[in-house]
Amino acid sequence: MNLTPIPVPAAGMPEHWQLDVPYTARHIFLALVFLSVILWTGHRTEMDRMVAMSAQAVGKLVGLADDSQVVRGLSRVAQAMWPPAIGDKEEVARLPDLNRNNLPPFARIEVQTRTEQRLSPQTLEMEVQTEQVEYLVKPLGYVWTVTVKMVETIEIAIWGTLISVLLSIPLAYFAARNYTPNRWTYTAARGGISLLRSAPELIVALFLVLAYGFGPIAGVLALGLHAAGFLGKFYAEDVENADKKPQEALEAIGAGKLKTLWYGVLPQVMPQYIAYTLYILDRNVRMATVIGLVGAGGIGQELKGRFDMFQYDHVATILIAIFIVVFLLDQFSARLRAKLI
Repeated sequence: MNLTPIPVPAAGMPEHWQLDVPYTARHIFLALVFLSVILWTGHRTEMDRMVAMSAQAVGKLVGLADDSQVVRGLSRVAQAMWPPAIGDKEEVARLPDLNRNNLPPFARIEVQTRTEQRLSPQTLEMEVQTEQVEYLVKPLGYVWTVTVKMVETIEIAIWGTLISVLLSIPLAYFAARNYTPNRWTYTAARGGISLLRSAPELIVALFLVLAYGFGPIAGVLALGLHAAGFLGKFYAEDVENADKKPQEALEAIGAGKLKTLWYGVLPQVMPQYIAYTLYILDRNVRMATVIGLVGAGGIGQELKGRFDMFQYDHVATILIAIFIVVFLLDQFSARLRAKLI
């Protein structure tokens, strides 16, 4: 081990040393330009108004402000969302196929009094009329409805992830600079990856709903196409950055590109591939909720319908279900990564 001695000035020689200035006028100028741009864009996006309204909300909570639009709006929504909807009820008159002798589990028929104001055809005046209405009450009816929709959402996310993996594998091969056949295939693969990644799932779902109609097909394809762009990019970059020594050893004994990729690269990148795929699955579960807002199936359609009807107690139930599913999926992903990686 060679150790280079630290240079020491000769005896009697004066020592001269100084620290370089960490920041120059150029750094200060660039910082001021950056700050000016941030302040300008912040004003355009109403960040100053956001800060003022948030400060007013904090003041309202601690008793320093009389009123706050933020607190007032959130309080109104929070009161409407509590308690979350659990049961469900429907008018018996709207259920022509209902078998009174064979009701759904835990369901019952209740008679309730309904009071309405109706226009009298004789007097042409509004009159209060009371009638008895039969309802089919399901104590856990809405919980079951949300569960079914959440299962459909998970299925959409799983199939979207599967399609993205299948599409990204050939894209990654041709987008890896050290394995693509030529410059044209590399450029085409990289362009395809950029195209898939640049189109948001919501926009893609809008077009696919027009093509395939309302339902999970549009959701699966929208998630699969968009995620294929991300996975293709990540997979290709890991192939390019893999250790070259195992690949060179395989090439030295006559292995072709595919065998070198299979035995020399795949064992190195597989842990990262598993982590990427699990992340995409987790992301697709959340995005499947969003694309459902445009009719692409899943819990998003139910969420939009209830929100449009101002049924915030039902919205609360849906949000709780989404949180539970995302939390459980995160725990599952963490345990799976711990075993496989």
